[in-house]
Order: sequence, then C-alpha cells, then structure tokens
Amino acid sequence: MTERLYYTDSYLRDFSARVIDRSGDGRTVYLDQTAFYPTSGGQPNDIGSIAGVAVLNVIDEEERIAHQLAAPLDGGPAAPLPLSGPVACAIDWSRRFDHMQQHTGQHLLSAVFQELFALKTVSFHLGAESSTIDLEGGPVEPGAAPQAERRANEIVFENRPVLVHFQHAAEVRDLRKPSEREGTLRIVSIQSLDRSACGGTHVRSTGEIGPVLVRKLDKVRQTTRVEFLCGGRAIRRARADYEALNKTAQLFSSQLDEVPAVVAVQLEAARANEKVRRKLELDLAAYQGRELYQATAPGPDGMRRISRRAERGSLEELRAIAQSFTAQPKAIFTAALADPPSVLLAASADAGIDAGKLLKAALSDAGGRGGGNARIAQGSVAEAALLEGVLRRLQG
Repeated sequence: MTERLYYTDSYLRDFSARVIDRSGDGRTVYLDQTAFYPTSGGQPNDIGSIAGVAVLNVIDEEERIAHQLAAPLDGGPAAPLPLSGPVACAIDWSRRFDHMQQHTGQHLLSAVFQELFALKTVSFHLGAESSTIDLEGGPVEPGAAPQAERRANEIVFENRPVLVHFQHAAEVRDLRKPSEREGTLRIVSIQSLDRSACGGTHVRSTGEIGPVLVRKLDKVRQTTRVEFLCGGRAIRRARADYEALNKTAQLFSSQLDEVPAVVAVQLEAARANEKVRRKLELDLAAYQGRELYQATAPGPDGMRRISRRAERGSLEELRAIAQSFTAQPKAIFTAALADPPSVLLAASADAGIDAGKLLKAALSDAGGRGGGNARIAQGSVAEAALLEGVLRRLQG
C-alpha cells in the first residue's frame, strides 16, 4: 500500500521514498510513500522526477499508486540504482500550485453558487487552460456569473482558512455534497462556507487562491457549465483579454470603453454595405444574363442554349446569370464545375423541359444527388469524371 503524503501536506515539494515494485521495463514504479497526486476527481496528475527521471503520469490503482516514467528507473549498467535505499523525488511545484489554486477555487465557487442560487455542482474538470463546473438546479441567469464572481473574490480577500481533517463517514455532517464512501473521509473545509469530502490538493487559505475570474456560462444538456480561472491563470487571461481589447481599440482609433459601441456601428454599416453589394451583384448578373441571351443565336428549334464549364468556383455565382438568361423565352442554361464536381440546369418556362426532373434523373444515373424546380436545379456527383455523362444526358 502506498502512503499518500499529499493527503496531509499539499505543500510537500521534495521527499524521499523506497521503490517497492516496478514493471519489467522499469518505466513504471511503485513507492512506499508518495507526494505525487494521481489523476482523480477532475484534477490532473502531478509531474516531476524520481531519482532524476521525469515522471510523466501518475495513476491511482486503489491500494497503490503507479508512477510512469520517461525512462527506465535502473540507472543503467554503469551506475545501477540501488533499489533497497531511498530515492530522491521532486514535484513540479509550478504545476502543483496552479492545480491547488484551481481546485480550491472550484470548492469556493461551487459553495458560492449553492449559497446564492441553490445551484449544485455535479461535476468538475480542471483543464490545461481553464476549469469548469457543471451546475444543476434550474436555469442560471446571465447576472449570476458576475454576482458569484464578486462574492467569491470577497471571500478570497477575507483570507479564510482552508482546513483538512479526517473523520469517519458515519460521523460526518453538513457536507455540501453527500459522500457515498465508507470508512474514513478526508474533509476539506473553507471556514464558515464549505465542507466537502475530497482527496485533492488545496491551498491553506482562500487568499492563496488569488483572483477568481468567471469567463462564461454554457448550456450543456440539463446543466449549466461555468468556465473559470483562478490565481496566476486569471491574471494571465485578464492580461490577454486586455491586450486583445486594446489592439481592437487601436484599430478603431477609440477608447477601450468605446469598443463595443464602435464595433456595433461598424457591423451595422457592414451589413448595410453587404446588402448593397448583393443587390449590385444581382443587377450585374441580370444585365449579364440579358446580354448573353442577346449574343446567343437560336438553334434550329428556336432554342437558345448556353453551356459553361469551370475548374473550380461556386454555382451560386452562375445561378443569378442563369435565372436572368432563362427569364427570356426559349432558353436553356447549363453549367458544370470540376471542383467541387457539380452541375446546374436552368430552363425558361416555354423550353419544354422540367429542369428539376431532368437533372435529378441524370444525376441518379451517375450516382449523384440534387434537385430543384421546373425552372432551375442543381446537384453534385462524387468525382469530376462523371460530369461528362451527366451533361450528355442533359443535352441529349
């Protein structure tokens, strides 16, 4: 059985331990005691080193903890490792303390959301960039996030003690979330706010959590997901947000506080310009369609036919021209693109064909799909080589 040193001292950075077992390749070792936290309860594992070899992963195997290493722990033939004696172990403190801030911050936020809005935390995830809690108990109003953030930071400023003690499950009362575990429970408490059964690593006081920043709320099935950052992460994210906002303000030659209003004005102007652009494109396409019709000589049957091909592009660019061309009497417009392999067919009302039915049948023979109405239709095939057969069918 591995003695878990992090249960009683989350601040232990260096320690000695004996290797009591290891895998055949020497890359996984088991210690008599460890301060390395294994992935558990939404918190990622610690990393660091054992006898100078990097620890890549730490896995909880219930009775013992496996430490997966970057290289075999044997020291090599020139300097074999004496496994009978203690080995020096070191925790990556930067990563550990960051996790301590985020995890304790999670306890704080979960307690605040329950205190203020009766919303219960059902899951927690500590990610590489940010952390999340999932809340249930009803909808979360947009104003709840800043209110919870403000209350959490007030408790950070109060620097309340964060205590760890052990108690038998039968004697435990007033946990924020009931525990189904039996035997001795590890209780983490924030003075006058929260009591939770938890095996994770935590700071000694709320002041060490640092600033708490709630980023956003997302609806996830029947819960609301809260994304948050604490401590150094919150400061780095706030700095990045400021830099992004400042650059945006510079682009618009405005003050920071004016950016939302300036962007809103620019977006409205862009929408108006887009409407004008689209109208001009339609007007141009209508003109091009009429000019093309005038420049196309009727066939022996009096029908004016146009067939266009291109290597790549979009049928939508030709659609308006096709509609203008076939708005005139006795006209058929066909277009094909090699990339993506697609085809368009348009016909005037007196052309004597149903564009939708004809194209659908031609595409079906080539294993393609498409459709439309009697006047205009379009579709696609799996590869460009199939377009020739489709066009022959349409023109035959």
